[in-house]
Amino acid sequence: MALGPVWVFAELSQGQAATGALELLTRARSLGAEAVEAVCFGPEARDAAADLGRHGATTVYVSTDPAFTALLAGGPGADTLAPLVAAHQPELVLFASTHASRDVAGRLAVKLDVPVIANGLEIEADGAITVTTSIFGASQVVRTEFGARRPALALFRPKSFAAAPAPGETASRVVEVPALVEERHRRARVVGRSSEVAAGPRLEDAAVVVSGGRGLQDPRNFELLREVAGLLHGAVGASRAAVDAGWVPYALQVGQTGKTVKPTVYIACGISGAMQHTVGMKGAQNIVAINRDPHAPIFKLADLGIVGDALTVLPQLVEELRSRAG
Repeated sequence: MALGPVWVFAELSQGQAATGALELLTRARSLGAEAVEAVCFGPEARDAAADLGRHGATTVYVSTDPAFTALLAGGPGADTLAPLVAAHQPELVLFASTHASRDVAGRLAVKLDVPVIANGLEIEADGAITVTTSIFGASQVVRTEFGARRPALALFRPKSFAAAPAPGETASRVVEVPALVEERHRRARVVGRSSEVAAGPRLEDAAVVVSGGRGLQDPRNFELLREVAGLLHGAVGASRAAVDAGWVPYALQVGQTGKTVKPTVYIACGISGAMQHTVGMKGAQNIVAINRDPHAPIFKLADLGIVGDALTVLPQLVEELRSRAG
């Protein structure tokens, strides 16, 4: 039986379609659905429609009401999405696993009285819709099949799929929809936004990630990581232990409760390799581990392992990279 329409809830990031939406559209194209469509809310939604179309959305439902940025995202998003889903009846709605999309998906599930599967890693639609997730710190993989109630709602971890434009020229049909926001959701307003200014690529998008853990012994030693990352045009990451210790901000955390990265090279410095961390970086193409403990679990994942003190190895690496940079 053919899969009905698949929708992707597309968040906006700095006025553009978020990477997570493009990843989901890419995967949705391969599910054999009768249509792949997107929903995008926010003042720049119409501008993002072209990119969503290039990644496979044949129709993009947009609402450019300022409420989607002036208010907390979950309420207005679910309020507007629920009647839209009821009118067009998609069989499956995919969300990226971000704070805002989790809020929207949870509220939408309540409004529609349907279940939602979170923390997805893979999806299949061969007769039944099945989502693969991981539990217990990614030590167990679970495949969950949706029942007959529709739509099926599922959230997916970042980098579960690789974003790629659809082959050939793809132009999407843009459909304007009204923002339907319940009065109770207008009581909490966003009064300000702030973002940390960072040099170099974003952690999620970097080709090289240099991460540190408690083995660096002192937060000041993260400066060594910044030097290495700068010389390699990469980004700095951290383990949960380093974040919990207050050494670096949460924005740098890689792992199950942080960010998922899939760089070309991942350098783990003073990180033991607890499952909470490795679930967020094991998809890297090449993993380099530096740790004093030869039995550290991180070495089981590493393509190259260096048994030694990161505080000794990193200065030598900085010196070598500088000499090659000329």
